[in-house]
Amino acid sequence: MTDLPELDISVEADWPSPPDWEALAGDAAAALGRVAPELANPRLSVSVLFADDGEVHALNREWRGKDKPTNVLSFPMLERADLLALSPDGPPEMLGDIALALETCAREAADKGLSLEHHAAHLLIHGLLHLAGHDHEISPQDARAMEELEIKALALLGIADPYGDHE
Repeated sequence: MTDLPELDISVEADWPSPPDWEALAGDAAAALGRVAPELANPRLSVSVLFADDGEVHALNREWRGKDKPTNVLSFPMLERADLLALSPDGPPEMLGDIALALETCAREAADKGLSLEHHAAHLLIHGLLHLAGHDHEISPQDARAMEELEIKALALLGIADPYGDHE
């Protein structure tokens, strides 16, 4: 079995149940650890906040200077080089924080004809990749590489390619 980061999960908004959001986050992290092995380090921990648009809006305004909600925010605490050099032995290391916004995620899922569960799994994987130092805004090549990791991890969860344009 793959070692996983420890997930500290808080569901603070009225995210519908089922599914079990904690289990979904764990499954997403496990799938991603199989395609991005730097994330399969038992020393890592990640906090995941299932929030509402108001909370994510406030975080986005405070930390990114953007006065609007967004679907997912990632706040990395390790540089990519430090993550890649991290041995599996030693004290815990905080990789970072992720926050998902319920209303934005639900609206996007409906617009795309997806279940909220599948869209949230995609956004969790996307956020974890940002914590690992991946960035789709650097170049088209970086965007493509990040998307390919997302697609591979989602496929392990039985979720179709959300971009629909990859082979």
